[in-house]
Amino acid sequence: MSEDGFNMSIRKFLKEVGVTSQRKIEEAVREGRTDGKMLKVRMTLTAEGTGLNHVVDGEIELP
Repeated sequence: MSEDGFNMSIRKFLKEVGVTSQRKIEEAVREGRTDGKMLKVRMTLTAEGTGLNHVVDGEIELP
């Protein structure tokens, strides 16, 4: 696979993760499954057979 093809494949995956994650967060907020002014979130990235385990923690301000 070319470098360009590899980059496009990564971007396609990350776009899907971003869009679906945003929808799930919005759904949780709409359904009232949150409390307070901040939503603590964590995203964990793993890749089978690689030992990759990358965690990103953050906070999202609620309306």
